[in-house]
Amino acid sequence: MDFDVTLADVQAAATRIAGKVRRTPTFHSAGLSARLGVETWVKVESLQLGGSFKVRGCTNKLMGLSEAELKRGVVTVSGGNHAIALSLVARSMGARALVLMAKATPTLNIELTRQAGGEVELCEDSIAAFARAEDYAAQGMVHVHSYDDPAIIAGHGTLGLEIASDAGGRIDHVFISIGGGGFAAGVGAALKGLDPAIRLHGVETEGATTMTQALEAGKPVPIRPTSIARTLGAPFATERTMAAARQFLEEIVQVPDAEAVRELLWVLQNGRVLLEPAASCVVAAALRRKESFRPGERICLVLCGSNVALEDIARWRAEFGI
Repeated sequence: MDFDVTLADVQAAATRIAGKVRRTPTFHSAGLSARLGVETWVKVESLQLGGSFKVRGCTNKLMGLSEAELKRGVVTVSGGNHAIALSLVARSMGARALVLMAKATPTLNIELTRQAGGEVELCEDSIAAFARAEDYAAQGMVHVHSYDDPAIIAGHGTLGLEIASDAGGRIDHVFISIGGGGFAAGVGAALKGLDPAIRLHGVETEGATTMTQALEAGKPVPIRPTSIARTLGAPFATERTMAAARQFLEEIVQVPDAEAVRELLWVLQNGRVLLEPAASCVVAAALRRKESFRPGERICLVLCGSNVALEDIARWRAEFGI
């Protein structure tokens, strides 16, 4: 299929959600510029409502639902940031949010989802959860897919508009995390729509190579993620997000979990910003591409989320000897 979200869709989403989400900071990082050898900017989306970019797409999606649809409630499958964001947005609009999670979902994510107002139902795994979501949809609830939805993707793309506006000039390279691919799809539609020459680098952690495997196979491939970057562990890509990846991405850089943890700690200590591994991995990826940057180029790293338990960070430090 052809990718079906345009720059105009993202711009319309930006108008719709204005004032409903935070315009997160985009600023120059002297420390990262020194490490990477080129002028480096960071988009600190980890400070977004709900702790990640996901609230952008969820706000755009739910604001497009009718009053009758909102009364019937929304259902989704997620073990991470989308669950938290959808619950938060639904509560603000007076709608019920039912989140179907695999039994292996981390306790922190379950607690944060419930704190945000969502109802949690545990399923055996993500496959069973998606089947259950279809059952609820047949009963009248609106199934909000976490990444294969044009409204979700367009909402996420509003982050790209902010980068283009706030980074103080033209950006040559942008590094962005990839799970199921909806985030990169939306940001790609925005940034490449504004500047076709910009180079978008997708980032995955080893053990969460959903998009890489799908592109290699030429079709969505179910995976069982093993990476500690749980919010990158989408069980499959889709034809829509694969089309966007082919259209917008220069490459997909894969980094080991240990490097994501090392950069998480560096950013926390030097930048005073808490990140989850799904966000810190973009720093590791940019360091891996350091030699390819040309003098005078400017890059931006999208720091997409901060929902991580402190005890997990302590455990990862011990595990990787960092």
